[in-house]
Amino acid sequence: MLNIVLFIVIAYLIGSFPSALVIGKLFYNGTDIREHGSGNLGGSNAWRVFGKKGGIMVYILDMLKGGIAVLIAMHLQSNIHPLIIAIFALIGHIYPIFAGFKGGKAVASSAGIILFYTPISFLLIAVVFFGTLAIWKTISISSVVTSTVMFLIVLVNPLNNYNLTGTVPLVIFGLFTLLIVIKHIPNYKRIINGTEPKIGQKKNSTE
Repeated sequence: MLNIVLFIVIAYLIGSFPSALVIGKLFYNGTDIREHGSGNLGGSNAWRVFGKKGGIMVYILDMLKGGIAVLIAMHLQSNIHPLIIAIFALIGHIYPIFAGFKGGKAVASSAGIILFYTPISFLLIAVVFFGTLAIWKTISISSVVTSTVMFLIVLVNPLNNYNLTGTVPLVIFGLFTLLIVIKHIPNYKRIINGTEPKIGQKKNSTE
């Protein structure tokens, strides 16, 4: 039991690493991303504030946070499901102890968990994400649609992937989707108002 608690804490701390904040401080003249754009520590805001290269760096680091957490959990000699431990990385990303408990929206970190946990599913949702992005040019719409599709994949399990069978994956991926949908509530309002940024907009935009 003590080991499980320890790895939950480790997963949370990994998720709490403020990638966008660190990238801004190290490579963009000490820029505190929390003072720009939406103030969000996610990859979308980083893309618009720092540009393409900075955004990609943040996306990769955020994906690795989720990926490393689930890899650690998958290699534990424990009866607890690895996704239960990995979800604490998402909680850390959204509420990071190293950044005043104000983080990102868990999209990239969720993608990292999916990539390392069920690579085939990741390929499917990558097609969905970039397909919807090509149509609507809006990251928030693509993120919500993709997370919903991932939940449906787990629900239907068309590939009969053993990693996705059972109640735990269904509940956990349901939580993934719920977190992402809730965290994007401000975006829905901007979409309705016509003020939601699209791909190509970066500086001083809101996420």
